[in-house]
Amino acid sequence: MVSSEPEKAASERPAAATVELSFSRQLRIAADSFWASSVRNRVFGVATALLAVILLTTYGQVLINRWNVPFYNSLERRDIDAFVRELGNFGLIAGFLLLLNVIQTWLNQMTALYMREGLSRDVVDQWLKDRRAYRLSMSSPLGVNPDQRLHEDARKLAEMTTSLSIGLVQATILLVSFIGVLWQMSSGFVFHIGDYSFSIPGYMVWGALIYAAAASLLSKVVGWRLTRLNAERYAREADLRFSLMRANENLEAIALAGGEETERRHIHEAIDSVLAVIRQLAMALTNLTWVTAGFGWLAMIVPILIASPAYFAGTMTFGELMAAAAAFNQVYSALRWYVDNYGAIADWQAALLRVTVFRAALTGIDDIKPKGGGIALEVGPPGKLSFEDLAICPQVDGEVSRTGFRIREQNPEITAGERIMVNGDQGVNRRLLFNAIAGLWPYGRGTIRLPREDNILFVPQLEYLPEGKLKSVLAYPLASAGIPEEAMVAALKRVGLEHLAEKLDDRARWDRVLDKDEQMALAFAGLLLRKPRWIVFNDVLEGLEHDTVATLSSVMAEFTDATLIYIGRSGAFYDATSPRLLHLERLNPEPPRPRETTEAA
Repeated sequence: MVSSEPEKAASERPAAATVELSFSRQLRIAADSFWASSVRNRVFGVATALLAVILLTTYGQVLINRWNVPFYNSLERRDIDAFVRELGNFGLIAGFLLLLNVIQTWLNQMTALYMREGLSRDVVDQWLKDRRAYRLSMSSPLGVNPDQRLHEDARKLAEMTTSLSIGLVQATILLVSFIGVLWQMSSGFVFHIGDYSFSIPGYMVWGALIYAAAASLLSKVVGWRLTRLNAERYAREADLRFSLMRANENLEAIALAGGEETERRHIHEAIDSVLAVIRQLAMALTNLTWVTAGFGWLAMIVPILIASPAYFAGTMTFGELMAAAAAFNQVYSALRWYVDNYGAIADWQAALLRVTVFRAALTGIDDIKPKGGGIALEVGPPGKLSFEDLAICPQVDGEVSRTGFRIREQNPEITAGERIMVNGDQGVNRRLLFNAIAGLWPYGRGTIRLPREDNILFVPQLEYLPEGKLKSVLAYPLASAGIPEEAMVAALKRVGLEHLAEKLDDRARWDRVLDKDEQMALAFAGLLLRKPRWIVFNDVLEGLEHDTVATLSSVMAEFTDATLIYIGRSGAFYDATSPRLLHLERLNPEPPRPRETTEAA
């Protein structure tokens, strides 16, 4: 029941925290995430099977390359018997490769599945750990709309890591296997230029290397902007999705305010931002296609051209020519893997950057301290909550400013069983005290010592109602299975929600089904079920109907075994509990402006 109000605190959010990571640091963060994952052993098992399949597939491709020689020689000799025999051999090899291709496809999918499971669970676990999600939302723009990084970026990173890793391994094995074949087939040939003769050992290998290097270098030059543009696109897509989600979550308020046109304009601005980046991406990819497609088409004829001198010199048969051309294409395809996947690598780097920066921000937020040390949250003796030299600052730099505030009563202590009401001067943001006690607002100075008990509940003005069955919402964050249904029904009746007693198993968006009074009454029903020893309220009776206030304040009076701290002004709470008062006062208030005199005065 911890308050989460990043939007209301927008004016109090610290300056954007920037996290700059080198590529090696990004890889280390991703490796740490994988190594700590529960799916690590499954990924290793599937990867081992994949390596075996890739090796067998490469062996089959070597067999196909050797098959080229007798097959094309039979065509050159017009030998029908040898031709038919080689067709049979091809069927056996092709069937073997087909089976391996099917197995590899399944293993590829399983690897991507396990990679995504491990990465997604790790990032979500880091996000929802020790209140990091809220703290990041208050300290960095990375935490305002993290759904893109948690969902889409994590998915892309897992799937593309799998695809690119498998492609790289396969290309490397192909290169090692066929470079020897190509070297052997192109060795011993002597070039004759006029009266000058010379030989280049394995000259077709060098030709493939030069051809692939030229393609890679040109791709690097043409496509250098793709990584930045992809990262920018993901950021703009996240902004668009957030705008759509915010509008969808507040349709009633938008309709009542007649704000459809304003929302439409804001959403169109987000769409324009996405489209602008996509246009730049489209142009960059178009330019890169000139390189990748051009070298791809040339690859059909280049190996024949390179091998043709040996063929026309008579040192190579037609079958050997075709086998050499096929081996050249295998070597080149392995070498051009970087060329063909430059756009995908840039996309992968962008996803890696966004996910690892987000994870680094989460894991590093515990080390970020406000200037001046901030508010210290400590554990004190049982049955006592105390404040020592506490000053709370609504500014973003963590230093007490002219608008900071403190508790007027010097270093007050609250003992178990007390009823406390905390109000304050006009303009004092009492919610910050509520968040500071909950450990969500560190900006200021002094110490808050919580009682040595973990049974403290914080009730915000706007209660969070998760989607699901009503009984699960009522018991949140506990499991509903551990609470008797009879107790739930009794709690609902006590807070005036008897009409919901028969809907405990109904599933709905209860934050839309129930009005504000019903939502707060549901929160109080949860308090009756959990029976906490300490309850901190953040002005929860403000803005409720008179009957609801009367009912809930009478429920408060029944918490005889609990310590109640009500932050806010409420006559009903005061009348029901007769609390001790604490007052919040501003620090260094601005001096009042002198009254302007008129000519008449």
